[in-house]
Amino acid sequence: MRRKLPPALAALALFGAMQAPPPCSAEDAAPVDLRILAINDFHGYLRPPSGGIRISDPDDVTRKIAVPAGGAEHMATLVKELRRGRKNTIFVAAGDLIGASPFLSAMFHDEPTVESLSMMGLELASVGNHEFDEGKAELKRMQNGGCHPVDGCQGPHAFLGAKFHYLAASTIEKDTGKTIFPPYEIRQFDGIPVGFIGLTLKGTPDIISPTSAAGLEFRDEADTVNASVAELKARGVEAIVVLIHEGGFPTGDYNECPGISGAIVEITKKFDSAVDVVVSGHTHQAYVCQIDGRLVTSGDKYGTLVTAIDLKLDPNTRDVVSARADNVIVRSNSLPKDARQTALIEAYDKVSAPIANRRAGSITETLSRVPGAAGESALGDIIADAQLAATKADGNGGAVIAFTNPGGIRTDIVRKEDGAVTYAELFASQPFRNQLVTLSLTGGQIRNMLEQQWLDPRRPRILQVSKGFRYTWDAAKPYGEHVIAASISLNGELVDPLRSYRVTVNNYLSVGGDGFTVLKEGTAQRFGVFDADALYTYFQANSPIAPVATERIARLN
Repeated sequence: MRRKLPPALAALALFGAMQAPPPCSAEDAAPVDLRILAINDFHGYLRPPSGGIRISDPDDVTRKIAVPAGGAEHMATLVKELRRGRKNTIFVAAGDLIGASPFLSAMFHDEPTVESLSMMGLELASVGNHEFDEGKAELKRMQNGGCHPVDGCQGPHAFLGAKFHYLAASTIEKDTGKTIFPPYEIRQFDGIPVGFIGLTLKGTPDIISPTSAAGLEFRDEADTVNASVAELKARGVEAIVVLIHEGGFPTGDYNECPGISGAIVEITKKFDSAVDVVVSGHTHQAYVCQIDGRLVTSGDKYGTLVTAIDLKLDPNTRDVVSARADNVIVRSNSLPKDARQTALIEAYDKVSAPIANRRAGSITETLSRVPGAAGESALGDIIADAQLAATKADGNGGAVIAFTNPGGIRTDIVRKEDGAVTYAELFASQPFRNQLVTLSLTGGQIRNMLEQQWLDPRRPRILQVSKGFRYTWDAAKPYGEHVIAASISLNGELVDPLRSYRVTVNNYLSVGGDGFTVLKEGTAQRFGVFDADALYTYFQANSPIAPVATERIARLN
């Protein structure tokens, strides 16, 4: 039996009940905070890139300054700092974490990078075009682990695969009709589901090797995202983040977004209104934007930035009610090194150093990959000359001309104080490890190949050419008429449209890479050394090397 309270106590209890606040309803609940940390286009830069990041000078916004930035050891420390004190966080990426990597990562087929990012706590990543550089089977090995099918187990320990999950909503395996990886993943934060959709650009087949693209279909970005949004909403998800490997070109500083242009603008406008945040990449730019009423970010390249995105989620609607972002510089001159990352890098260094540190030769000044107005670069000239030298002898192919694609040249060869250049530095300039192929083309086919440089008029791909070969192109002419036929010459003689010439390219170009389909018509193929090895041999034979006058390609208008 319950005891009765004395009248005075009963009155006091009643008064307390009257004064107590009513229980909170869902409508009154405080928003849930979620911090998303994001990177893109890491490209295996376990160590800081030589140029750091260029930003506006705080003391004079009309000029740019270089800030030392990047490196896995410093990034890991920053990620920890940006997570500290926050209940809900997730670390994600928008593609090209691997591929076109420096020697330390590339020698081991990017296993060190996958291990490093897994160790940092990366959880989700969209695929980028460079994730497909070595084909879908190799990409699946990155996810699942195991030894390389050709080179075996080279690293200091077994490769277990990524602890993070790849997402590939728009990449379909033709034989199964299914996506190569899951299209999206749902994560819960204080009971609120958040959907993350991951995908790469539709144009991926045009910028990877045709052999790597074989058997895969890359679907429209907006259509793919909107189909996934419908599925997520059917599962009760209202908060949606897109991780897309496609981007834009802003005109402002790394945390601004004035005048942004590029594919990401129109793609974002086509997204279902349910998409709240877009984490982008691919263009190697840094920006924080509002496009079509939603937050769109990108974090530069090579691990120089971590984007901190702060969301507030409404517990009632389970949707995003506010979103803001800050691109935070990975300051390599002030952030401490993470000890676990240092140990990982040292373990791989121990295996790779004997090859990486070999002296190749020297340079008198920096060899720049930046093209002039005609599309020719100092480094491009040297690389093409090296490839011609490696295949000129009759026994090596009998080449008289060499061409290389500008997209395969990834970084300058920077002069140090003593001018010395190592094998690793040469490798970093063209890190795809493509094999040289010498084949026969007629002069007419060579002209047609040169015209294919403008297949995409918004982004011409001007091939770098070896010494002795010259031509002029006219920017005012339409496609099919850019190259002036009467200007194409080899060692001072006009190239005969009917005569056959032995031409060296890399194996990526030889199968029609970058849209150069004329090269598939080449006959009498002979395979040679790898491109980085040809450059190493050239440096050994010709050092010290100085930039040559960039006058092989001329431009009118």
